[in-house]
Formats: sequence, structure tokens, C-alpha cells
Amino acid sequence: MITGSGMEPFCNTERSLACVLQDAAGRGTIRGTRIQIGRREHVYNLGQPDANIYLVESGQVKTLTHTRDGKQCLLSIHGPGDVFGESSVLAANRTETAQAMQVTTLVQVRVAQIMNDCDPPLREALIGHMASRLLEQQQVIANLVTMDSEHRLAALLVNLGKKVGKRRDQTALIRDRITQEELAEMVGTTRSRIGYFLKRFSVAGVVHRTEDAHLCIHIAELTDYLENSSLSAGL
Repeated sequence: MITGSGMEPFCNTERSLACVLQDAAGRGTIRGTRIQIGRREHVYNLGQPDANIYLVESGQVKTLTHTRDGKQCLLSIHGPGDVFGESSVLAANRTETAQAMQVTTLVQVRVAQIMNDCDPPLREALIGHMASRLLEQQQVIANLVTMDSEHRLAALLVNLGKKVGKRRDQTALIRDRITQEELAEMVGTTRSRIGYFLKRFSVAGVVHRTEDAHLCIHIAELTDYLENSSLSAGL
């Protein structure tokens, strides 16, 4: 078991669930288990009972599901400081699969600890986290309905830049490899179309690859594109 002394600081976002969990661990009111997951290993699987939530200390985790015809659909990507698995508050069995994209260290906390904790900030943080996740999922659905695939990719890159990118002003560097196939699964298009759109973004100066092949996202420019359609749309 662990307490807050061994946890990395994740208080960049004021009163985020990760931050409040860390505070609770420091006071000893919440105890978690630090676990390490190997690359491509599963944290949990679709349909599996699992009464925990997870805080990413290092590494990266993706959540995914499958369509009726067996096609994989990537739902989200979580990096250091992110909390995932919050659906266990509402459902006994997992509604998606969580897989490590690289060697990843997680802090596993049983939901019962949070629900039984009488500390209001922790419950408020959990409610706020779940509300944010709901809004995020609603935005994804809205994007699928109202945007073409090029604009959906732009929106996804802005979101990934904010979530897992190393920020510097309005630029985000994604050091961990995210393949075009994975981007295609999240956008709902083909790998070849993703490659085509990324080339367009590169020519427009809103996305580029570094010498080390890391993806660099210019968040302000991509946001302008989303809001003003400054680039011609491609279907």
C-alpha cells in the first residue's frame, strides 16, 4: 500500500480529482496500491468486474472498445496526472478495455474508499471529474455528427496536446508515439486519410514533426482552424 509521500505531484489543475486524491493519500484517509503495467498489457477488460479507479503516475493508457463486427474503437488516451476507470462508480462491470501503451505506473484506489470517505472535497472532486468526462464524451459525439473527419482530427489533436503533450506557451509536444492507426480509430476514418490530413496540417504550419519524429501541435492555430475553418475541409 502507498500513501501520498511516494506520489508525484499532480496539482496543475486546481482541485482536480488527481490533486484531491493525492491530498487524501497524504492525510492517510485514502490508501492506494501502486502497480506497474507492461506495454500492451491490460489494466482491465470489457465486461470484467473491477471496483477501482486509477491514477496514472507515469506512462500512458488507452481505453478502447469494439464494434459488433469486431472493429476496434479507441475511446481515449490518458497520461501522467490523469484519472480513468471512473465508470466503476456506476457500473459493476467494465464498459471498455484499458491497455498500457508503454510501461506504465498506476495508483489503484478502490471506489468504496472514496464513497465511504466523509471528506467533502474528495466527493466534490469525483463529481466534478465525472461531469467533465460526460461533457468530453458529449463533445466527441457532437464532433462526429457536425464535423468532417479533417476537423475531427484537428479537435482530437488539440485535446491530446492539452492532455498528454508537454506544453510551452501555445505549443504542445507529444513525446510518446501515437500511431496514425490509433488516430484513425479515434477520429472514425482510415489511416490513409489521417496521413493526408497530417500533411495538410504540416503545410499549413499548425502541426509538425520534430527531428526525433515527435508530434508538435500548435494549439492556438489549430483552435483557430476549428473555429474559423481557415483551412479548406477535406472529407
